[in-house]
Amino acid sequence: MTATSASGWRVVYFGTPEVAVAPLRALCGAGHDVVLVVTRPPKRRGRRQAPTPSPVEDAAADLGLEVTYDLDDAVGVEADLGVVVAYGEFIPEDVLEPRPTVNLHFSALPRWRGAAPVERAIMAGDAEAGVCLMDVASEIDTGAVYRRASTEIGPHETADELRTRLCELGIGLLLGALAEGFGEPVPQTGETTWADKISPEDLRIDWSAPAEHVLRLVRVGGAWTTLGNRRLKILEAEPAAGAADSGADGSGDSGADSGSGDSKAAGTIWQVLGSGNRSAVQVATGRGALMLVTVQSEGRPAVSARDWINGARIADGQRFDA
Repeated sequence: MTATSASGWRVVYFGTPEVAVAPLRALCGAGHDVVLVVTRPPKRRGRRQAPTPSPVEDAAADLGLEVTYDLDDAVGVEADLGVVVAYGEFIPEDVLEPRPTVNLHFSALPRWRGAAPVERAIMAGDAEAGVCLMDVASEIDTGAVYRRASTEIGPHETADELRTRLCELGIGLLLGALAEGFGEPVPQTGETTWADKISPEDLRIDWSAPAEHVLRLVRVGGAWTTLGNRRLKILEAEPAAGAADSGADGSGDSGADSGSGDSKAAGTIWQVLGSGNRSAVQVATGRGALMLVTVQSEGRPAVSARDWINGARIADGQRFDA
């Protein structure tokens, strides 16, 4: 693959969400000619809101680029390369055929092929995550890889934070290949795992799981539970200080007021007096306990866990629904 212009590559860009904005801007900033941007149509963000353009469409408008929602519009465009970053829909072969097309995929392929690689890596407790610049093949995420990079996943890193770092690494891979040449791609090897799209049920908290498992869901974003059949999102949480490794069935330390949650049933809520006479909201899990930091009740704005427990008049000993 080579550019037909000495000044840079002519690119058709396929992308939709926020994570696809930075690579688009980087291509333009490096002097490449993005001749067409293909993105998904505007979507409603709420029941009563008007449809809003995708982040990529907004960025393309700011950059003065031509935008389309129709994949067929890409077929007749004269370009050297197609670049795909989280487009959000299968791209048919007849759209790909006129030019080589590469994809930035945010995983260490073949681990986590599919729609939600960053979220699945965190949920699985992976120590590392990766990004691959790969050839687009007819089967999802099976193409040979031109370049790859990896990074450790921080113990408290959220999916959004990790995705941003992987995107920065991916931009380096893409711009490097455009400047230095792609070379021959290397076929994927190793065990394949699938990163299915995250469903709301995937994010429902099982309080009988160990505290570290619950924290992974919170880091993914959108973790929720119910209390009295009312949904509550857990936006931020931390390991409770002094939480031990014994189970919530009472098999650990017998001190019910130790603050660890070890002798409390999973899902039990209570307050612990902290510094400055301020209380912390804790919840028992199947092993250890969590301190809730920020929560959001259904239909309400996000608040601190202390404000929520006081405003909702939650008594010590109440339990989140199973």
